[in-house]
Amino acid sequence: MDKYQIGKLKSDFDSIMHMSEDGIEFWLARDLQEIFGYSQWRRFYDTIERAKIACETSSNDVLDHFVDVGKMVDIGSGAERDIGDIALTRYACYLIAQNGDPRKEEIAFAQSYFALQTRKQELIEDRINLITRMEARDKLKESEKRLSQNIYERGVDDKGFARIRSKGDQALFGGNDTASMKNRLGVKDNRPLADFLPTVTIAAKNLAAEMTNHNVEQKDLQGEFKITNEHIQNNAGVRDMLKQRGIVPENLPPEEDIKKLERRVKSDEKKLAEKSGKLTTSKTDE
Repeated sequence: MDKYQIGKLKSDFDSIMHMSEDGIEFWLARDLQEIFGYSQWRRFYDTIERAKIACETSSNDVLDHFVDVGKMVDIGSGAERDIGDIALTRYACYLIAQNGDPRKEEIAFAQSYFALQTRKQELIEDRINLITRMEARDKLKESEKRLSQNIYERGVDDKGFARIRSKGDQALFGGNDTASMKNRLGVKDNRPLADFLPTVTIAAKNLAAEMTNHNVEQKDLQGEFKITNEHIQNNAGVRDMLKQRGIVPENLPPEEDIKKLERRVKSDEKKLAEKSGKLTTSKTDE
């Protein structure tokens, strides 16, 4: 998602924001449906219902954040009809985004837009980049877990897995194995290297691991030697692709510890419900 897309979505979400008499920001579900990329109200309403469950699970009163209201719509010839709608606090909107389809760019944007108590686009961009990095790290964890299971089934123990992964790193990082890269980036021995890598490098490691998984399974590779060679070749291939685009993995600076970033995200989410305010004691402007 580029800056233009982020700016356009921010403008769209800002334009449909309302303010209650008590100064509480809120959005209407019927307005959000279209911007969230849902063509059918039924599907969007299902997402809202899941968000209500998440609200209740978090020990917050659903009626503080999801308030049923009416909305008049034009049905032609000057006539109007009252249809059901829902006034939603910022916290409610965030929960809806969290329970929406993450493949939709509108949903990915909304998760950060509603999580932050700010209208500054650059801060929204920073959080989107942060979430993208965290998602890439989670994908790498899954692919490496699968790789560990694959090679264990083929006669390789945990120490062998560590050697295979280090040899893969050596191929990806131009001769620098895992230990060398940790030293190069100032990462402690007891911490995973990937927790300090930029998103592009995490994604590169994940692609190489997925390629190794695929070929280990399809070719039924057995033993540490064959699997190591496969993993080296895949990482070397990914490195060549990156270099063709001017990216040298070992020369990229380290990123902030991803564990700290995860704690920051959870802290923001914890404060969101309280800072959003409550709609039950205030009248909306509808």
